[in-house]
Amino acid sequence: MGAAKFWAVSFIVSLMILVVTRSQIENEYFFFAGYVVLQYVVLATAWNILGGYTGYTNFGTGAFFAVGAYSSVVLQKLSPLPVPAMILVAGLVSGIIGLGMGYLTLRLRGVFFAIATLAMAIVAQTLIVNWDFVGGARGIYIIRPEHAPLFGGYIQYLYSLMLLLAWFSVAIARSIERSRLGIGFNAIRDDEQAAEAAGVPTLRLKLIATTLSGALMGMAGAPLPYYVTYLDPASSFNLSYAVNSVAMPMIGGMTSWVGPIIGAVLLGTIQQVATVTIASELNLLIVGLLLIAFVIVAPNGIVGLVQARRRARGER
Repeated sequence: MGAAKFWAVSFIVSLMILVVTRSQIENEYFFFAGYVVLQYVVLATAWNILGGYTGYTNFGTGAFFAVGAYSSVVLQKLSPLPVPAMILVAGLVSGIIGLGMGYLTLRLRGVFFAIATLAMAIVAQTLIVNWDFVGGARGIYIIRPEHAPLFGGYIQYLYSLMLLLAWFSVAIARSIERSRLGIGFNAIRDDEQAAEAAGVPTLRLKLIATTLSGALMGMAGAPLPYYVTYLDPASSFNLSYAVNSVAMPMIGGMTSWVGPIIGAVLLGTIQQVATVTIASELNLLIVGLLLIAFVIVAPNGIVGLVQARRRARGER
């Protein structure tokens, strides 16, 4: 399927899902839970652009996500804009931060780069905690409008925006995977020194990856203040965002754009069910147990396991 056809078909499917869910489902909790799962689709896909395609592990997901959320808070206090406009601004701000982070840290490799991204998240959280304009450590309340501009319920509206954002993120990842940019990313992941020797502009490609990844993470965080109505550093920099954004592509498969979707839907759904039936405190335990199981049984994720079985059948 060509790139244009994929974008058209996937967009039509997204709209069909949106229409069906809004017309057939009356329980608003579905939209609360669905929003979270779709949010993780965006985060997992964004993380995979840098971590899966280029092989650079990023533990700073929470920072980009929180920057997107607090960008909306700043805009809401200065000059309230429609949520779609806030998503675009948050993507721009987070993308610029991703570019800066890449320029400062991408000369590091392996565990040193991972530690640097974790340090960046800690610095960002410290700055937010001490910034009174956005509430500081005490947090800030956001008044959600009673009615959405296009839909009856505001949660349904946010769910619809996140569904379209998830489609947009996946479409970008899929386009990268089948382009010359994706080939360059794969060359960096497989052997960066060999790629440099072959003339691949590794630093430029890595900067593109950090910018795209950061922008999408920030866009995922932009609607958060209107979703939770109360935002504080502890919730916006929650460890679960960083852990899930790493675990979901690993479980689904990091070398394909499909992998993060599978991992996010599987793991996100299990976590939402556990939150309702048992307790939300089990979420990180579930992630840990699934990661251990997949590292042992399917180290290349579900997509890698399926591909390995297909190759085995072909050899027979």
